[in-house]
Amino acid sequence: MAFPSDFFWGASSSAYQIEGASRADGKGPSVQDTKAIPEGTPDFTVCSGHYGRYAEDVLLFAELGLKAYRFSIAWTRIIPQGTGEVNQAGIDFYDNLINELRGQGIEPIVTIYHFDLPAALEAKGGWASRETIEAFVRFSRICFERFGDRVTYWQTINEQNVMTLVADHVVGGSREDYPIYQANHHMFVAQSQAMALLHELRPECKIGPAPNISVTIPASSDPKDVLAARYWDAVRNWLYLDAAVYGEYNTLALDFITRSGHSLDVTDEDLAIMKNGKPDFIAFNYYNTDTVAYVEGKTLVDEDGNIHGPGEPADNPHLARTRFSGWWIDPVGFRTTLQEIHSRYRLPLIVTENGLGEQDELVNGEVNDDYRIDYLRDHITQMKAAIDSGVPVFGYNPWSVMDLISTHEGFLKRYGFIYVNRTNDDELDLARIKKKSFGWYRKVIDSNGADLS
Repeated sequence: MAFPSDFFWGASSSAYQIEGASRADGKGPSVQDTKAIPEGTPDFTVCSGHYGRYAEDVLLFAELGLKAYRFSIAWTRIIPQGTGEVNQAGIDFYDNLINELRGQGIEPIVTIYHFDLPAALEAKGGWASRETIEAFVRFSRICFERFGDRVTYWQTINEQNVMTLVADHVVGGSREDYPIYQANHHMFVAQSQAMALLHELRPECKIGPAPNISVTIPASSDPKDVLAARYWDAVRNWLYLDAAVYGEYNTLALDFITRSGHSLDVTDEDLAIMKNGKPDFIAFNYYNTDTVAYVEGKTLVDEDGNIHGPGEPADNPHLARTRFSGWWIDPVGFRTTLQEIHSRYRLPLIVTENGLGEQDELVNGEVNDDYRIDYLRDHITQMKAAIDSGVPVFGYNPWSVMDLISTHEGFLKRYGFIYVNRTNDDELDLARIKKKSFGWYRKVIDSNGADLS
């Protein structure tokens, strides 16, 4: 079998990491603008300069051959304080970007919320406050009404599981007293309301969640390792997709949440809302699998010694690691993840992030990123194997379309097909330079995945 003829070969970005202009034209501050910036990395005032160069960038995206572009809309560019007045300059920017994409035959795939909660809402409790649910649904309504005539595919919340499991990484600052699973529950409710709202306002459009999903590998055949890995899967993965697809809490995840002392207030109205919002597809991000072992004294057990929670990360001698971050490289795990998601939920799938971050070097005007080509080739090969096995994948959007600010490493860690000429210390000229992977991915797209050489 080949890739579908209408397959969305694309690439991804997010507003706060690529746009810059973080305080321009009426935009309000998000948590990304107010959190502590890691030493040695730049803030988000310039990023890749996409806000001022979007038309030029879209022409490059078209030259790359993209059939789709997955990006996010900055909440505070549309509603500067998260609630209150709408900023027309923000509406105009995304109107223009979407029109440019459409003009080049590129399908816009829009994420409503990608890690950039308005700072004004965070000051009132953020997602731990039910007021944020109402604010998110209003923001979603504005996006659907203003852009839904040209945007068919929508994603609700990017990597909700990452925001829950690694809150400091996303928001910054101390989160010791933050009710993470209550905040997570409010996101479930907000997501379901947004999905139902789109179907009401724009029945021709489609919407789905966008968590980071990867199957968990037990460290050994020891049943304790296997059970600890199953809990890891539930807490990391299925909690988020069960809630989005079925409107229900995963039982293993709920067992862990309640036994580990997290507060959770779930009303009958909440559950009714969660049941009412249905996704049309599942979008997900994939980078690496986790290998997990039962560890005495760390894995949650009851008074009888029975396991009721995830294990601890373990080494996997069968996998290599990325040079920069030390993440496991597991293309076969990508195929396994695609197959497992489809087996559980029977919905169309689209990959909205997958890629390799490296310290790319510009030498004599060129970036020879063969390592990125190898990584993507191996993952595309396994994605095709998943499709051949019956998994309905309708798009692949690697992270990222061009170099952008990585949350902790800035421009030291680059993912893009397009090199942006700047460093963490110097913005330089922000020139766009096509990497070797640019030409390779264009060939992949032109051949609809048949030529990966």
